[in-house]
Amino acid sequence: MLAIGKPYDGQDATAGNGTMVALSADSREQVDQVYAKAIELGGADEGAPGSRGPEQMGFYGAYFRDPDGNKLCVFKMG
Repeated sequence: MLAIGKPYDGQDATAGNGTMVALSADSREQVDQVYAKAIELGGADEGAPGSRGPEQMGFYGAYFRDPDGNKLCVFKMG
């Protein structure tokens, strides 16, 4: 899937702001594990694991930046 939108913070899109790689996980537990490992390895929190949007949508995700400043998301739908 490819999605295009404006940066969440309303600022101009630049490398690391307005660009993000999202990775699908097999379970909510895997989302939690990937996020924890990313933070352990020097990543920066951009949104702890949790439900996003209406619960019926079933989106559970976590956001972080790697040590180079790239924004990533790991998520589970459903």
